[in-house]
Amino acid sequence: MKKAILAFIALLLTCTVYGQGQIRIVSDSKGSRLTVDGTPLFLNGMNWDYFPIGTNYAYSLWTQPDDVIKAALENEMSLLKNMGVNVIRQYATVPPRWIEYIYRQYGIYTMINHSFGRYGLVVDGVDKSHTDYCDKGVRKQLLSEVEEFVSTYKDTPGVLFYLLGNENNYGLFWSGAETEDIPVNGNLPDAKARGLYRLFNEAAQRVKSIDMAHPVAICNGDLMYIDIIAEECKDIDILGVNSYRGDSFDVLFKDVRKKFGKPVVLTEFGADAFNAVTKREAQMEQAKILLNNWREIYLNAAGMGRQGNCLGGFTFQFSDGWWKSGQTTGLDVHDTSASWANGGYRFDYIKGKNNMNEEWFGICGKGKPDSKGLYELQPRIACQMLAEVHRITPYRSTPSNVKKQFKDIKKRIRNKTNNK
Repeated sequence: MKKAILAFIALLLTCTVYGQGQIRIVSDSKGSRLTVDGTPLFLNGMNWDYFPIGTNYAYSLWTQPDDVIKAALENEMSLLKNMGVNVIRQYATVPPRWIEYIYRQYGIYTMINHSFGRYGLVVDGVDKSHTDYCDKGVRKQLLSEVEEFVSTYKDTPGVLFYLLGNENNYGLFWSGAETEDIPVNGNLPDAKARGLYRLFNEAAQRVKSIDMAHPVAICNGDLMYIDIIAEECKDIDILGVNSYRGDSFDVLFKDVRKKFGKPVVLTEFGADAFNAVTKREAQMEQAKILLNNWREIYLNAAGMGRQGNCLGGFTFQFSDGWWKSGQTTGLDVHDTSASWANGGYRFDYIKGKNNMNEEWFGICGKGKPDSKGLYELQPRIACQMLAEVHRITPYRSTPSNVKKQFKDIKKRIRNKTNNK
């Protein structure tokens, strides 16, 4: 009996608890898992938004009539559900009632995201397009926004956890919202980066002062400043990482475990479906990269024998963003000009030339919208592949079985493509 009691106490000490019978991160000798009411939930996530061709970030589905919103969600969420997606990433512009609707109607959770000044903010009536996280007025404004953010969503059924920011560390370098070449090494004074992560941690403390029922994560651009994150972000529960390394994440999971010691979720990763060299659609290349990425995500889940620290991931993204290149111009044109370079995507990389096509990252294309702004999705090969991937259950399987399932999926996808 004494041994049983000691074992129970040890288990409690390894669990980070967020409310009674709700959402927990449980860690043991096998690794870390996110659980909902005691049941482990591996995150088969998707970066999801809704922008009809001809619109941009200024468009909002949520301001449309309810019948339009429901029709759009039926088209999109039904496909996501059939693909085995169990959580989507949404920004804080979505009203809580639609998070609940998506959860109750389709069984899909939401990771709710506050951008945390990533694209500028207004402080005391002054528009600050470039956020200085060391500025007292900025800090006060962002902490106030976070408090309001959490108060808005904390009692919403379907909210899984909070995400703060979107690769804000890159925002320390980039001058605008468009994607640029990813900085290889941080060359800013530590004070700038330290100010950002110190504020992230203070925001996490504010979140927990209002809501202990949901974990809180930050979204970092890859592992830049991981050492500073480890020093300054003691109250962050999950490290969210946007990572575009191509076929493999390499030692990302190992580095997070060694340097941060808390679970990681891939908040963004993926491949565009356009070949910058041949100027043709590259569905198969996209699917192969996503398959390799998900294989590594699954094999780094708890109990899989590797790092055991990965809670899952969020594929980027569900449908093409025709507005991504230029942001406000050419919204009716599916731009095929690559805007940044990445050698990890070997199928179309040529040194010295751009190869990443921002408007082609969707696993679905999209058709022209009707008078209500509704459009038809055009699923790519990656949709079929992900539907098979998300049937795998890492917490009820073995490493050898998971590897075999991925190998079988790769073979089936290749055969079906060759038979077309």
